[in-house]
Amino acid sequence: MKRVFLIVLDSFGIGEMADAADYGDKGTNTIGSVSTSRWFDVPNLKKLGLFNIEGVKCEKKETVENPLAAVARMREASKGKDTTIGHWEIAGIISQKPLPTYPNGFPGEVLDEFSRLTGRGVLCNKTYSGTEVIKDYGEEHMRTGKLIVYTSADSVFQIAAHEDIVPLDTLYDYCKKARAMLQGEHAVGRVIARPFVGEAGNFTRTPHRHDYSLPPQGVTMLDLISKAGKSVIAVGKINDIFAGKGITEFVYTSGNAEGIERTIEYLDKDFEGICFINLVDYDMLYGHRRDVDGYAKALAYFDEKLPDIMGKLRADDVLMITADHGCDPAYKATTDHTREHTPLIMYGKNIAPVNYGTRDTFADIAATVLDYLGIDQTTAGVSLLK
Repeated sequence: MKRVFLIVLDSFGIGEMADAADYGDKGTNTIGSVSTSRWFDVPNLKKLGLFNIEGVKCEKKETVENPLAAVARMREASKGKDTTIGHWEIAGIISQKPLPTYPNGFPGEVLDEFSRLTGRGVLCNKTYSGTEVIKDYGEEHMRTGKLIVYTSADSVFQIAAHEDIVPLDTLYDYCKKARAMLQGEHAVGRVIARPFVGEAGNFTRTPHRHDYSLPPQGVTMLDLISKAGKSVIAVGKINDIFAGKGITEFVYTSGNAEGIERTIEYLDKDFEGICFINLVDYDMLYGHRRDVDGYAKALAYFDEKLPDIMGKLRADDVLMITADHGCDPAYKATTDHTREHTPLIMYGKNIAPVNYGTRDTFADIAATVLDYLGIDQTTAGVSLLK
């Protein structure tokens, strides 16, 4: 009974790609920045071979003579640096066209139609930090009932609302209407519900965020695995990223700690297929907020839990650790994602500890998973097992 546990350390980039300057990200290096923190301590990732990956440049770098895992540096072939496109490529789809972004806000016709659908006005309509936008517009929202609509460098349409003003079910309904509206040239990657609570001067976001993603524009490894009658278990925001497509079971989490806990629980369960996990805190709490120490502490926590995860792997299990893009917490030009290579660490009793150098696409992960599970591949990518 073969099982793959694929963990995405959301935004854990390992150095700029050759075209990073085209995205305004020249010189970015998430692992390099995080390694400057005194809290950066990842002995288990080091044993697996993290620092043996081609091109990794960081402080406290210590390669090991005999790493426990196969490793590779992954290059993104898709045009973009966002969560949706990154995960789609991991699952086997290369996106030749970037999803639409709105650095100057959404056009009037989009907001007019959204207001018509919801019966509410709109505030903000700018690129904004999620914590700052409720600080600056939260009080007016509570007074007027207008919805706070904002975006970022990502392809997102975000709707913030106070839970006392707009009940969660109503906010989710507004997001579904926005998702149905945003198609064609305005088909953003995600519509995101951003509820918050508190009073003026002390607003805080709640864990009731919900993403409404554009369905993958093609067949992914998740479709092929579930079609073969095997399990596709999604932990964290994976179900939202893929709009539920190809997923047989899912569980949401409140953050990294719960995501790791749910993963350990699934390690004790019998199934054949894949458990696909996203640990979002690196990106959401530390990368975008440019918190180097927080990012380092979160990586150290994951590293501390790695022996528990590895210790529960069965004879035919494979553990894969990767990322979907970068989000360099020391890069001050923006607070957005950064165009970087990502790591791939692949560990299991059936996996030879080979260094595969730099791969041409994240989609090699999908090809490798399908190959290992014995499923015919129709996705992009080349299996490392070949």
